[in-house]
Amino acid sequence: MIARFLIRIVALAALAYLVLPLVVIVGASLTETSYLAFPPQGLTLKWFGVLFDDPSYVSAFVTSTLLALAATVVAIVLAIPASLALARYVFAGREAISSLLMSPLVLPYVVLGAALLQFGSAIGLARSFEALLVGHVVIVMPFVLRSVLPLLTPEQRALEEASMDLGATPVATFFLVVLPQIRGGIVSGGLLAFISSWINVELSIFNTSSALNTIPVKMFNYVQYTIDPTIAAVSAITIVAAALVIILLDLLIGLDMLSESRRP
Repeated sequence: MIARFLIRIVALAALAYLVLPLVVIVGASLTETSYLAFPPQGLTLKWFGVLFDDPSYVSAFVTSTLLALAATVVAIVLAIPASLALARYVFAGREAISSLLMSPLVLPYVVLGAALLQFGSAIGLARSFEALLVGHVVIVMPFVLRSVLPLLTPEQRALEEASMDLGATPVATFFLVVLPQIRGGIVSGGLLAFISSWINVELSIFNTSSALNTIPVKMFNYVQYTIDPTIAAVSAITIVAAALVIILLDLLIGLDMLSESRRP
């Protein structure tokens, strides 16, 4: 009984340690002062108004959203056949290809960003949305792969064979048997991919310009010269958006189902 009570205390303390900084950021975005303050000195939404009245911030939000969505969709489209190939077939260079696809997890994003800038300059795509998209697909695709691969088990292979033995075509088997089995991995991997793309600074900073900026790079450049509640307002919007996505996933799919579906 005492041990269970202590575990609950430790768990609540850990949760508070994680949540309190977010509360501070949201509170600081509501202060009436022209500097960051917590507890907030009065309550106002004017810093959100300042944020949305600035076209550069609005453009950065739109760019980040479109980039993260596009990178996530492309990464999912590429990761599913790659996962099937790695899980279902044995061929020369299989391990090397797997390591290559996973390598962005260990390579510094600064190195990838510099390499992408040099390569983009050589083919005339430097500092463009296309260059950013290629770079973000490279760094987020491993998250989808790591989420989908453990679900492609030998037991599932037996289900696929049974489906085809009963007359289903390979396409029908994929949509009726394989896809439902890996859906949780796709959703959880896609969520991680979207978040990783949204918050990326290291790779993006090499491939953005004044006309093409993402919100993390915009914030990074802004805080070098000014620190005011506008930064807190941007962070608060990001926190609320992330919370809404998690709530939506829980309502539509269920977080318990996602966690169970990722178990090998």
